[in-house]
Amino acid sequence: MKVLFAGGGTAGHINPALAIAGYLREKEPDAQILYVGAKGGMEERLVPAAGFDFESITISGFQRKLNWKNIKKNVKTVVHVFTSSREARKIIREFQPDLCVGTGGYVAGPVLREAMKMKIPSVIHEQNAFPGVTNKMLSKHADRTMLAVLDAQKYLDPAARCVLTGNPVRQAVIRANREESRKALHLDERPVILSFGGSLGARKINEAAADLLVKSARTDRFQHIHGYGQWGGWFPDLLKEKGLNLSEHPHIDVREYINNMPECLAAADLVICRAGAISLSELQAQGKAAILIPSPNVAENHQYHNAMAMVSRKAAAILEEKDLSGPALCKMVDDLFRQPETIRSLGENAHSMAILDTNERIYKIMKEVLAGT
Repeated sequence: MKVLFAGGGTAGHINPALAIAGYLREKEPDAQILYVGAKGGMEERLVPAAGFDFESITISGFQRKLNWKNIKKNVKTVVHVFTSSREARKIIREFQPDLCVGTGGYVAGPVLREAMKMKIPSVIHEQNAFPGVTNKMLSKHADRTMLAVLDAQKYLDPAARCVLTGNPVRQAVIRANREESRKALHLDERPVILSFGGSLGARKINEAAADLLVKSARTDRFQHIHGYGQWGGWFPDLLKEKGLNLSEHPHIDVREYINNMPECLAAADLVICRAGAISLSELQAQGKAAILIPSPNVAENHQYHNAMAMVSRKAAAILEEKDLSGPALCKMVDDLFRQPETIRSLGENAHSMAILDTNERIYKIMKEVLAGT
């Protein structure tokens, strides 16, 4: 079995592909797997590190804000539309895959489009509640369009053969236990808040979280774990400016990167985070109450749609970035903890959305498509 994967641009497109590829390798150790990504994209680093063969094509996206610099970039993108298709076709002919799997991002477009022209069975996976441009385009012709949430289907071509699979979630997240995690993290029975803005960090979340941390230090009501991200190196100084000496408050854990997320997530009573597709799937897997702060700086505002897929099911609260401030976040946290039944209900409703056998569902669909059923 030879399978070609294509997806990139963000970790949200790359990690699902790697999870599917990893599961395929477990099920069929002899399977030949090739990942095609964008030249210069983060997939150039992540895919080989995960142990998979990698080829790249030159591709870029259109810039929506029109200025002279972006017009020049868009001219290059038009050229790449043609050259990337030629590069993709060459890779496909040399590898001769039995199946192609696309997980979104600009790079998946020319690769899956060429595969479909060559009559190679092809499936795509959409991680978000609002599909990306590439998957919208490909869904009409894909043998299957696999969805993380059914909300995405209404935005796709009526001819799309959609099936609900969920997003791949790490087994470490699924298996993490609340009591064991709290013990490992040396936490007591006070409520635990976990907050983060992603691996790079998010300035507005960090600024609002600073006020929440100061309040937690003053009252000792909560235990708090906060990840300020790679671009948040200024955050510890901000806490000092606000009078918070972390060495005096062992119940407040502030760090650049949360590298034991499964434990921290399992230990938490409330999570404050962005609304990336994989983060939400992990919240659902653990059944955690959350305040979601969608990033407004993503394509087609898809994080807002992701958040609303949970909010509409009473599985999370939302605080849009335009309304985000320290006082607003503190008030929302206080309001939630004054209603423990609401926190319990949000968590239960989140867990009801979880799909924990995503990899098996996707593998089964891949086998069905290969068998022509």
